[in-house]
Amino acid sequence: MSDDTPDSLIPYDSIVQEALRAVVGRVLGEIEQGGGELPGAHHFYITFKTHAPGVSIPTSLRERFPDEMTIVLQNKFWNLNVREDGFAVGLSFNQIPAELDIPYAAITQFVDPAVDFGLQFQATVADMGPAPTEHPENDGTEQGDDAAVEGAEDGSNVVTVDFGRKK
Repeated sequence: MSDDTPDSLIPYDSIVQEALRAVVGRVLGEIEQGGGELPGAHHFYITFKTHAPGVSIPTSLRERFPDEMTIVLQNKFWNLNVREDGFAVGLSFNQIPAELDIPYAAITQFVDPAVDFGLQFQATVADMGPAPTEHPENDGTEQGDDAAVEGAEDGSNVVTVDFGRKK
């Protein structure tokens, strides 16, 4: 495209972001329909904005992760409930059970390191730039989280969609 290309009156970037977030919903929906068991070595790292509208997490987690948090769906999770606009899941953090409700619009990253697949999303809430957070330490991971996250950051099979807008 040239610099003379006019701004689009069709919001392509938000349409694509919404479609990619629907991939997360479909994957989680298939896990829910399969009885909540992840097939093979599949496991998911889901990063989301903790202060985004519709996010419901315990106050202690919101205080610990005031901007962004990554959860791991691998061995110990329960009550996976997938809806059209988001999902709810039970996880344990330092042996303390917690129920989380996360709208798809709050998700900024979805990674399945077992197959080297990942999606990154633009934040949909104003001023939601990433901020450093502590390791979530939710129970049930069998392998080091750092290795899986580093593997995801090498860019292989990560889909990032960023339609630049002229200002």
